[in-house]
Amino acid sequence: MTLISRIYRFNRRRPWSHNDFYGGWVVDRVASSKARSVLDIGCGTGNLIGRLRVRVEHVTGIEPDPEAARVAAARFADIPSVVIEQRRFDQRDPARQWDAITLVASLHHLPLTQTLRDLDRCLAPGGCLVVIGCYRESGVVDLAIGLVATVANMVIGVLKHPRPTDHFPLEMTAPTAPPRETLSEIRAVAGEHLRGARIRRRLFWRYSLVYDKPSPTHRRSVSGRETG
Repeated sequence: MTLISRIYRFNRRRPWSHNDFYGGWVVDRVASSKARSVLDIGCGTGNLIGRLRVRVEHVTGIEPDPEAARVAAARFADIPSVVIEQRRFDQRDPARQWDAITLVASLHHLPLTQTLRDLDRCLAPGGCLVVIGCYRESGVVDLAIGLVATVANMVIGVLKHPRPTDHFPLEMTAPTAPPRETLSEIRAVAGEHLRGARIRRRLFWRYSLVYDKPSPTHRRSVSGRETG
């Protein structure tokens, strides 16, 4: 058995969610933007929504996977401030806008350029986009950080599962796909379509993207036509 296969087997018996690891950070970014309505794209079984709903007035989650959407809908069935829709992002109401939009490990399932354009249209002026995304590793820096993440992943796995388990969490059973773009490619596309977006490399094969959409007042001020 190779070292990689041993590590894979070790992690399979000590599963934990890299996406949930960043959930608190995402919620803090959304809450600090003063958003009242939030769209969570690719909401899965609703773990992030469970955190968002106590900090904002209304949350809409869309999820294309029927089973994950069913679980999320049942989970929030008695909570009027949460709506779960089983649909793809391209099946949304194109005229609707939200104060904040979140995507956790879902952007790489979608065509990057078109999706960033659509996200900007879906975001209300002054709104906030928060992404925790996956990227394709490329280069020495990615390799080095990947090695650190591999060790940290095993340590956290042991802390969460002192005894190995054969139970895989439901939220980690949704369909997955390998990321297509490198972090450099993502930065380039975001720089073109989301001017001012802040992108940071994160642990556990993730990156963060935060974009604050300018309000009309801000645009006028920057152009020099308004000074107040």
